[in-house]
Amino acid sequence: MTGAEETEILVIGAGLAGLTAAYILQQAGHHVRVLEGAARIGGRIHSACPLGDAHERVDLGPTWVWPKWQPVVAKWLEDLSVPQFDQYDQGDGILDGYGPTPYRQFLPGQDGISRIRGGPSSIIDALFLRLAPDTVVLKTKVAAIEPTATGLQATTAEGRTYTAGRIILAAPLRVITEQIDIPGLPKDLLHCMQTTPTWMAQQAKVVASFKAPFWRGTGLSGRVASRQGPLVEIHDHTPADATFAALFGFVGWPPVARASDPDGLKTAIRDQISRCFGEEAERPENLLVQDWSTERLICSTADLMGPPAHPDVGPDLLRHGHLGGRLWLAVSETADVSPGLIEGALNAGETAAERLRSSLSA
Repeated sequence: MTGAEETEILVIGAGLAGLTAAYILQQAGHHVRVLEGAARIGGRIHSACPLGDAHERVDLGPTWVWPKWQPVVAKWLEDLSVPQFDQYDQGDGILDGYGPTPYRQFLPGQDGISRIRGGPSSIIDALFLRLAPDTVVLKTKVAAIEPTATGLQATTAEGRTYTAGRIILAAPLRVITEQIDIPGLPKDLLHCMQTTPTWMAQQAKVVASFKAPFWRGTGLSGRVASRQGPLVEIHDHTPADATFAALFGFVGWPPVARASDPDGLKTAIRDQISRCFGEEAERPENLLVQDWSTERLICSTADLMGPPAHPDVGPDLLRHGHLGGRLWLAVSETADVSPGLIEGALNAGETAAERLRSSLSA
């Protein structure tokens, strides 16, 4: 062993659900430690500054929220003072692969679809800044959890141990079952965890940045629906202040094809963008590709073996305490509203924290 630490509540995973739960519990006066296996916080929420730190960020993970229809999101954005703005969707879209050449076509938008200034990473940053200093420990991957006389003990891959009265597991359910040894979990819970797909785990997202949103001046929304690819859809991703412009898209190539020819993928993406938007799109200032299927703390082997799927609202078993009420789950896929989405992650963190608190006072 390389060291030990004791805490009241241990949260494993510093994604949105884990940070939400940690924040709620600290606000209620509990001592909380958060362990994160990666070198950064945020989980599937991730962003980058394609033109340098002086510019706004672009989203390499989820982008959209619908505050008009998502009361949990609306409440948290207000509480954390995180501003939003409308997704740009004015003008015609482009249909690609529906004829010999791309052509303009009006594509109806979604009511209430919004973006967050600075991206969803702004929510992560706001929660992190409200936690007590040194709450989060990065690059600390938990390999096992086992009961002790008074609670649970988590052991990291390096052999360090953390003991706690309660633990919240805030990681993708399939990743937990594949990478963390937890003796004594009920078989029906394990089955539910193993069969719950991790939303967007197989996906690769692309952001192409430009000096200006030239497509807007030609009456285009930036949207593309494509049968040809490699991006199956494209959207305007220009920041709110429009100091630069961007388009983002989802890759239609499967993970094996992306991994076998990453340079060919980028070439095909550039060809598609210029095919759809013309000469001004031929040379993006930057082209970022985030392949989530390569992130072992996000995408499980089970996710890679099956077709991508959106999780349904799972049974309340996912939102109960286990191992004598000492172990709880909190990830977007455990939510009873909007599983897989940003609202689902916030809901999952809230639910786990409030039910854990109730168990302490019972």
